[in-house]
Amino acid sequence: MPLVVAEAATADDVIAKLLDHTQQANAALMRGDAGTYRQMVSLTDDFVLMSPFGGVPSKAAEYTPERWERMGRFFRNGTHRQEVVQTYGSQDMVVLALIERDSVEVGGLPAQEWALRVTLVYRRVGTEWHLAHRHADPLANGISLQQAAALARGLPASQ
Repeated sequence: MPLVVAEAATADDVIAKLLDHTQQANAALMRGDAGTYRQMVSLTDDFVLMSPFGGVPSKAAEYTPERWERMGRFFRNGTHRQEVVQTYGSQDMVVLALIERDSVEVGGLPAQEWALRVTLVYRRVGTEWHLAHRHADPLANGISLQQAAALARGLPASQ
């Protein structure tokens, strides 16, 4: 179930609850449990994902039951923890800037450490908080100017 917080809750209370809720939901997804993730996180109708793999951002309408099932197979046997970089909150919107640190099998690759810089935007819909935007990139450990320039040109970072 999406996070429900009393309307009288302070922004700090909502942020704390969303941080915990996000931790639990993403931990489930890293274990390959997309069903629990879906039960915990509702997407807004205008949700946008900017994937850590780049490419064209995906929209809410693209998240069909089949896509969620594939996501459950894409992530396997993982653990998840998040480090808070910064949070921002208002009555109707919360932004979480995080470093996600996962140890997980992704897309059939052997388990490895994944450190992602992540920005999440949650919007209040009635008494529920829905995910409106997720942006993630694998640059938590940093890259050189030359690697960034290569990626910007569409080349592998090693060139």
